[in-house]
Amino acid sequence: MFQLTATPASALADEPVHIRVTGLTPLQIVTLTASLKDEKGYVFQSQAFYRANEVGELDLTQASSFGGDYVGVHPMGLFWSLKPRKAFRRLLKQDVMNSPFWVTLNVYDSVFLQVSTTDQPKASQMVQRWFSGPGVQRVQIREGRVRGALFLPPGEGPFPGIMDLFGGRGGLVEFRASLLASHGFAVLALAYFGYEDLPAELGEIDLEYFEEAANLLLAHPKIQPPGIGLFSVSKGAEIALAMACFLKQVVATVCINGTNAIYEFPLRYKDLVITPIPTFLERLQFDALGAGRLRHYRGNARDELNQKSVLPIEKAQGPILFIVGESDECLNSKDCAEQALEQLRSHGKNNGRMLVYPGAGHLIEPPYTPLCYASPQSNFSRLLLWGGEPVAHAAAQEHSWGEIQKFFREHLTETRRKL
Repeated sequence: MFQLTATPASALADEPVHIRVTGLTPLQIVTLTASLKDEKGYVFQSQAFYRANEVGELDLTQASSFGGDYVGVHPMGLFWSLKPRKAFRRLLKQDVMNSPFWVTLNVYDSVFLQVSTTDQPKASQMVQRWFSGPGVQRVQIREGRVRGALFLPPGEGPFPGIMDLFGGRGGLVEFRASLLASHGFAVLALAYFGYEDLPAELGEIDLEYFEEAANLLLAHPKIQPPGIGLFSVSKGAEIALAMACFLKQVVATVCINGTNAIYEFPLRYKDLVITPIPTFLERLQFDALGAGRLRHYRGNARDELNQKSVLPIEKAQGPILFIVGESDECLNSKDCAEQALEQLRSHGKNNGRMLVYPGAGHLIEPPYTPLCYASPQSNFSRLLLWGGEPVAHAAAQEHSWGEIQKFFREHLTETRRKL
């Protein structure tokens, strides 16, 4: 009798699952599938074709897929290769506290190129993928101008404090913050436009709003002094780098695929205004799907005329970790990180480090998150191209997630020891 086991059957979304099939005939070819339905009702699916070993067993930590959505030995391939049935949807968990993603794993006894509702699997297993661990608390933040959600680990603390900043999609995005809180960090998922009474669209970036949020986080009794970390991506990484330059509260910064200068909107901090580097719509490109490639439409921060818009990264007091996907189609994030590191070195500083991931796209997320190659963006009339190659992108997500946690543990707790 076929038996499909996936252990653990309930786990955090960034934890691996061990998938095995037993009861097969020796060397039998089977189809393994995974599917889930997100909170908006969109279905995501994946499939791969495997051959059982000589005793009729299949272990995804050792067995190689011959075809389907990936090829080779990839124990979590069924998860990170999930694709939306309706193209160009990004898998995003909304309610991170009260419900998991339910992933259905099925095994079929031959090659099924297209599984229909009448095809009955030989064995099935349901897996729960949670975005918050036991005892994690979510506290809604509406203090002064600040809007967000604070995630606290179980226990008395104090905990290393981190602010999480997403990019141009706006709203409040919580899944990274809740996962990090499940690993012992206190994390403020911060909204800065497109949420509640905040501006509907992103305009001038007021750094004092982010300073207010940093002070609010540091004032919380469960946050370790004397400073906070920043975890950021895309436009959020641009803002985080500015915070690292100008705010003494920031002691460690992670920038995923961001810029080293101000683009699109001016940045204001007290009496200082940094004007943006121009963008050139005529340099916008479209790929074979008609999705917009933003990689080339920004002016170059190396140009002499644009130097006033380059962030003074040499003023950053704490360490900065740049995470770069070489197949980022949204911006040339590797060149931006290299410019920032050159600028630090030219001022005799060595507090920057870069991790480069060949084949990774713009949206580097927690492990086993499916690659989103292109998706709609509210402020863009076409699909926006993010880039990335599935296998390399999945490897980048798994490796960088561990490096990010090591970085924050080292530098946020190290700062405290120096007091």
